[in-house]
Amino acid sequence: MKRTITDLVNLKGKVVLLRVDFNVPLDNSGRIVDDTRIKNEIPTIKYLIEQKARVVILSHLGRPEGYDVHKSLWPVSLVLAKYLPCNVSFCNTVIGQEAKERIKLLQEGNVLLLENVRFYKQEEECDMKFSREIASMGDIFVDDAFGVAHRKHASNFGVARILPNAIGFLMEKELTNLNQILENPKRPFVAVQGGAKVETKTKILEKFIEKADTILIGGAMAYTFLKVLGQSVGRSKVYEESMESAMNILLKAKQAGKKVLLPIDHVCARMGDPSKVFVTDQLGGDMVAYDIGPKTIELYKNEIAGAGEIFWNGPMGMYENAAFSNGTYKIAESIAHAKGHTSVGGGDTVATVNLFNLAKGFDYISTGGGATLEYLENGSLPAIDVIQEKIR
Repeated sequence: MKRTITDLVNLKGKVVLLRVDFNVPLDNSGRIVDDTRIKNEIPTIKYLIEQKARVVILSHLGRPEGYDVHKSLWPVSLVLAKYLPCNVSFCNTVIGQEAKERIKLLQEGNVLLLENVRFYKQEEECDMKFSREIASMGDIFVDDAFGVAHRKHASNFGVARILPNAIGFLMEKELTNLNQILENPKRPFVAVQGGAKVETKTKILEKFIEKADTILIGGAMAYTFLKVLGQSVGRSKVYEESMESAMNILLKAKQAGKKVLLPIDHVCARMGDPSKVFVTDQLGGDMVAYDIGPKTIELYKNEIAGAGEIFWNGPMGMYENAAFSNGTYKIAESIAHAKGHTSVGGGDTVATVNLFNLAKGFDYISTGGGATLEYLENGSLPAIDVIQEKIR
């Protein structure tokens, strides 16, 4: 069990380097359009300032190649200040004399946000000299950035190897919820899996064959599975290179006695003419399936309604087009209203939950995209592995 910030003692006056995930969405003018990731971090920051720590925050924003004014964290500091009962200042560097001077002047119980760590190429290279420079400015390191815990970067993996460390409340919440899914899911456990490519979902599907009782498959990848089973899929997208993987998944599920359900009807359009939308049980000719149909929705809803544990990752169709969003919406709605313990993970999936204003209906919404799936696949992540264990 990893050490958490409540296990840290005598934080008064200490410089706590806090790695967070403030990778917030921006509009074309650079304004923050959703501050959920900032609000999620407030409990950890408030705890540290209440302990009279001097809190220095590290984060990334986007994927800049060097300095990019449009990816500066300065606007984030202004939003952060609205949620905290202390002084929040900003430093336009991460390392160097200016950063050291600003930290030296930082008062107990106040916060300093450093500039985007990805402005430095050494960050993603996990350069140890860069890691040591960052670490030299702090006394303790706290990692609360679950969304990048699958990355070996300087500001999480590198610094954690140098300083005494712990995880924050958000990271602790992520691990608690994901460990329940892996170690003690309520039964029956239904995994709802969407998305496009089978290859990118192979490991998570294999994990669900091991852990879940039923897997509901939607999205474009469903048509690779249907073709493997010998069904006609018309001109729907099929990833030929993934057919062997799809067959292996179906065989493993059968051998394990697990149920895998695939769409039994489809919302379609003709190739080259997406304006005429129709529902069919049988695909053929120039038909292209873009969403699950009403029969499939009812089939999947019945499984969800009787589940004790539900984990959802991946939309059921091309939800960004209103004509093909009903399947994803209905499945999201049924999960949000389900009696079982409900979880959702993955960037696109979380975006759909927010789009449909259903977030309040879920017991757990992961802040990680790829990190969530990798943790479920492997049971660990590099930046978590380097955190010290709790002393029992």
